[in-house]
Amino acid sequence: MTPGTPTPRTVTTRTPAKVNAQLGVGPARPDGFHGLANVFLAVGLYDTVTVTPADGLTVTCTGPDAAQVPLDRTNLAARAAELLAARHGIEPHVHIHIDKDIPVAGGMAGGSADGAGALLACDALWGTGTSRAELLDICAELGSDVPFSLVGGAALGTGRGEKLAPLDVGGTFHWVFAVADGGLSTPAVYREFDRLSPDAPEPAASPELLEALRTGDAKALAGALTNDLQAAALSLRPALADTLAAGTAAGALAALVSGSGPTTAFLCADAQAARTVAEALNASGTCRTARVASSPAPGATIVASA
Repeated sequence: MTPGTPTPRTVTTRTPAKVNAQLGVGPARPDGFHGLANVFLAVGLYDTVTVTPADGLTVTCTGPDAAQVPLDRTNLAARAAELLAARHGIEPHVHIHIDKDIPVAGGMAGGSADGAGALLACDALWGTGTSRAELLDICAELGSDVPFSLVGGAALGTGRGEKLAPLDVGGTFHWVFAVADGGLSTPAVYREFDRLSPDAPEPAASPELLEALRTGDAKALAGALTNDLQAAALSLRPALADTLAAGTAAGALAALVSGSGPTTAFLCADAQAARTVAEALNASGTCRTARVASSPAPGATIVASA
């Protein structure tokens, strides 16, 4: 914060969901994580986080499936406030309100978005002036997807997904996301992956996919989309196959499980095609709702400060 600038009394951030254009998963590492080649795309579905001073650390949440969001200190937004405060030797006395629009437990990094949004908001609220590098370091401590939630756009994540290299994107890609009833546990999906793929090779980014992103070629991207966790997600939730089939039948260029699921993602040729696929999915009875969004989208951003 610039010297002499008044400390704000409230800060609001907006952070996008993500889809994995490629999720290459390697064998489990000694630390329990898996090596990844994770091509992230930020998409235009957003959670909004507002922080205000308080006597202690509290979290509230509104929006679809808000009842499923933990309001204690296991929430990544609360943990972000604690980690930032600890770095600067202050108390995490803040009220965090999350307005959810990203599907909960849906493989779209909604919790990670809240962590990144709260981190950016608290830094502005407290005037701690944390460097971008240190914010990213805290994000990596919070979770594998949190750094990308801060950065947005498109990136290749390696390591356990937290080591990011920005990617060029040559156009806008149009998506439909079909939201399932109930969530899927990410650890459970990885355990099923280990059972199904005991000899998984080390993953690498697909050159064809990176070129399709660079040129903005939706048809080429459709042919290169992959998710190594999809078989595991389908094993745990077989009904997702019906959702994938319904979207494909409606004209999607490609369909895949988003991350660890159970949200499914459909790449479409253009905005009108996306609307058509969403209407068909909503009428199919194979999902709770279908949402249209485009990518890439900006990462965590301060949208209001007063």
